[in-house]
Amino acid sequence: MTNDKDIQLSRIWKSRPSSPVRSEATQTGFKRWRKNSKISVAKTQAPEKCKEDEMSLLKFLAINALDLSAPASDVLLKSRSSNWFQLSGHPDSLAPAGPGTVWKKRSGNSDDTERAVYEELSQDILLRDIIPKYYRQVDYQGEKFIELQDLLHGFQDPHVIDVKMGTRTFLESEVKKKVARNDLYQKMIAIDPNAPTAEEHEAKAVTKLRYMQFREQQSSSCSYGFRIEAMKCRGSPPITDLKKMKSKGEVMHILDTFLGKRRDIKQKILSRLCEIRSRLEQSDYFKNHEVIGSSLFIIYDDTKVGAWLIDFAKTNSLPVGMTVNHRSPWTQGNHEEGFLFGVDQLITMIENTNTKDNFDCNNFLETLPMVSSKS
Repeated sequence: MTNDKDIQLSRIWKSRPSSPVRSEATQTGFKRWRKNSKISVAKTQAPEKCKEDEMSLLKFLAINALDLSAPASDVLLKSRSSNWFQLSGHPDSLAPAGPGTVWKKRSGNSDDTERAVYEELSQDILLRDIIPKYYRQVDYQGEKFIELQDLLHGFQDPHVIDVKMGTRTFLESEVKKKVARNDLYQKMIAIDPNAPTAEEHEAKAVTKLRYMQFREQQSSSCSYGFRIEAMKCRGSPPITDLKKMKSKGEVMHILDTFLGKRRDIKQKILSRLCEIRSRLEQSDYFKNHEVIGSSLFIIYDDTKVGAWLIDFAKTNSLPVGMTVNHRSPWTQGNHEEGFLFGVDQLITMIENTNTKDNFDCNNFLETLPMVSSKS
């Protein structure tokens, strides 16, 4: 349950100005706050006065959290540190920023693709409810961040799973070069010495396309259109080495473990995934973009269930006049990435877990209000 202090901090945070982060040193700001608030530095104060000063300090920290560190304040977050964790992704790419928000560092590519996608989707009535809320871009000490909804906020010791979607998780532009490379051959044989063909062994080189397709075959991505990146169950640390789980039996075991035989949770997750699939199928935006390397982030605790589409650093618009259905097999140039094929397979596998209770996705969709992007 959220206490009054958390609610008050959240209101303060949400009402903060959306202007760029101030460059004034936090220590100077703190001195001004202490002077303006006329707080005594005496060692002895009445208990009521101490509580009043504590709340004033908390307000100051909430308003100035973005000034305290890069990117978040250890002081402000001390009470939340045990409840917040990064499940997957590059280390240090995410950090809690304030009550209910996180900062995500811009990806290694030089453009602002992910920020642009979030800005556009946050205005899309059909898709904005199936992604984290987008707040703003932040420039801090030479780094660029985007501020997003903290999807863990409000959940108590939840179960979480990160499922990377698609039969292809690399961009077509990444594999255009036909030159065979020795470094990629070395990486391939380090994983599987028998993977290269006789010709590749002789040349001791493979193309980038060959290597990337080989990498996809090491997981369930090629066969089922998704792979489980990481998972966290209640009371346990995150498990982050799941991406090489390939067979249907291995994937089903992970899903069984995640659901923990909770029929009620299973039905709610299926309902949400069916809703997400329906909205994507209706979306003109989705038809006109390839969505590479995005994940479904699924979370639940004893009272709530949530699922969102996250990670858009490799989402790109298609050439004018081209559309994709996200289910057809990929051939170079058609831009298909198998996203909806993966959603179909994920829904089917969850339906067939040990908690099976005959949930019918089609019956659910009959009761789901259809949302039009033109409404």
